[in-house]
Amino acid sequence: MPTPSHIAKLRAFVGHDLLLMPSVSVLPLDDDGRLLLVREAGLDTWSTLGGAVEIGETPAQAAVRESHEELGIGVRLTRLLDVLGGPDYEVTYPNGDRVAYVVSAYEARIAEGTPFVNDGELRDFGWFTLAELPGQPLSRLARALLTDTGIIPG
Repeated sequence: MPTPSHIAKLRAFVGHDLLLMPSVSVLPLDDDGRLLLVREAGLDTWSTLGGAVEIGETPAQAAVRESHEELGIGVRLTRLLDVLGGPDYEVTYPNGDRVAYVVSAYEARIAEGTPFVNDGELRDFGWFTLAELPGQPLSRLARALLTDTGIIPG
């Protein structure tokens, strides 16, 4: 995910120190109850759709924006599943930047459009039954989020 400009400005002052980052995860379900996951460019694991909340935006607005930016779809958020954070949501990126995500996780339905890889952040997407999820190569963050929200067993 590209670094938001306000985070780039903060990084100029704090370097690679740990930053608390509000973010969203969008979990679109289809009529058959399958979950839409994405695969980021350069990675072999599946992740949830989402990203950082930008300045002046609510988490719900960020969830709708990220869905459109990444997969070209309009979503209807059906419910807030949970707000998650803690050690399982801390990441150190290859450049050394450290982030502690606080994630608002939303269940959603596609209200408009058909998913397609809409930007350079993603390389693929796929629909998975809930029974298929535990055996998938999930990113560490996706596995924590899907477990913590009760979508897959812990």
